[in-house]
Parts: sequence; C-alpha cells; structure tokens
Amino acid sequence: MEMIVERVNVWAASIRDEAGGLRQLLAGLRDAGADLDFILARRTAEKPGMGVVFVTPLRGDVEIAAATNLGFNLASSVHSVRIEGDNKPGVAAELTEKLAAAGISLRGFSTAVIGPRFIIYIGLDSSEDADKAVEILQEA
Repeated sequence: MEMIVERVNVWAASIRDEAGGLRQLLAGLRDAGADLDFILARRTAEKPGMGVVFVTPLRGDVEIAAATNLGFNLASSVHSVRIEGDNKPGVAAELTEKLAAAGISLRGFSTAVIGPRFIIYIGLDSSEDADKAVEILQEA
C-alpha cells in the first residue's frame, strides 16, 4: 500500500467554551497565513467552561509567532504521526493491527476519507513510540 507517513508537530491552546471562542483563535491563525490540515476542538471535563483546540501544521516564523501570541503551545506531550493514502475498506483496522502487534498503545486516533484518499492522525505517548510507528507504517 502506497502511503505518506510522517511525524507532525501539534499545537494546542485553551479556548473559552462560549460562542466565538474557537473563531477568535482560528481567525488569528488565518490572518497570519496559516493553512491548517487538521483542527480538533473539544470541551475539557477537568476545566468546566473551557475547551482545547489542537492544530497542525504551523509553518514558518510568522505563523508560529501568531500562534504563540494567541496562546498556542507546541503540544510536547502529544507525539503525532500523519498517514495519507488511497482508501480501501478496512485500512484503519489493518494499520491499527500492525501497531498493536508491535505493542504500540494509541493515545488518540482520528481519520477521514476525502474522495479516494484517507488521512489518519495518530497520537502517541512518546517520541520513541512515534518513531516506531512511522517505521512500522512505512513498511506496511
């Protein structure tokens, strides 16, 4: 199976759980020229009234400076891998089976299919697990 497998940096910021909370951050990134591939936002159970947003990628000093000013930080505790390839039934199951067989536990898993292609983002607990996942998936 032909796939693109790569490590990616994920940036995170807290957001107020109110109308427009996410809009403000995304508009700030847009205004800095960011062309984001992935955005995940959710409420946080541990902080009522707040949420968190994760984005990737940020490219270049201007985007990173804008993100920092908006409250984004590099999510150093989340080690992420991006996989893209031609979609087929069961591809997510096949890839997660390979990772499980290698003893890799997933912290997070998000996938989407757009036309004939799939995109998967995997969150892992350590840099070593992310490197190992990239190696395994590149061999798939």
